[in-house]
Amino acid sequence: MDTGGPADGSRELAAALLELEQVVRRLRRECPWDRQQDINSVVAHTLEETYELIDAAQGARAGEFTGEVGDILFHMFFLSLMAEELGWGDLAGIARGITEKLVRRHPHVFAGAQAADAAEVVDRWEDIKRGEDGREGIFHDVPGSLPSSLFAQRLQSRAAASGFDWDRAEPVFDKLDEEVGELREALVREDSARREKKRGPETAIYHEVGDVLFAVINLARKLEVDPELALRSAAGRFRARVEAAAALAEAEGEDFGSLPLDRQEEYYQRAKG
Repeated sequence: MDTGGPADGSRELAAALLELEQVVRRLRRECPWDRQQDINSVVAHTLEETYELIDAAQGARAGEFTGEVGDILFHMFFLSLMAEELGWGDLAGIARGITEKLVRRHPHVFAGAQAADAAEVVDRWEDIKRGEDGREGIFHDVPGSLPSSLFAQRLQSRAAASGFDWDRAEPVFDKLDEEVGELREALVREDSARREKKRGPETAIYHEVGDVLFAVINLARKLEVDPELALRSAAGRFRARVEAAAALAEAEGEDFGSLPLDRQEEYYQRAKG
């Protein structure tokens, strides 16, 4: 009895993707909302969908995760159609382009080269990228529109690819301590002068806080932790604990928002435990 195999799976995948493409094309023709969209408006929604995907992944919510991946897939088809309308390319060409790039940048998989570990793969990837499309400079291909934490990561990674990096995480702890110390010193100097209500780019505090954040992101990179995801996870834990602390207070007849800080902290520690 034929139970099906890879060929059957490939045909099913091809049919599903073709059906999605046809649906997207029809929506573009017949739906008033889809007709009025342009690349910039859709990209804004794509970013929102990406954050929803991250949230589902971090929460390990399988059903939501696959649904969000579907939303992203729709956006890729929709954006590819818009590129086709503008004469920039089409879905088939985009798919061939990314396939060729992946094969080209993984010679250890497709061309018989060797890669001892993931770090060597990353180094080779960067070397190949630098040789493509006439890219020059240490910070090639780092768009300024990236979210700040990712922008900092990319800059640090590009610098590291050129050899400008510590070989261990320990010196980064020292650098972080140094930056925190400079921030404390700036605060002392400000306390002796006039304190601004809002510290803008022209203030020393603003720059020193930026340096501390940059050092923290660098430390996360050296420890192979994604700072954006780690911060989101920490923020989620904080939210859950504060909500739990407020619920504990309410269960005991207290209004959490009216309690002094030391009592709020007691409930917070109980919730944390």
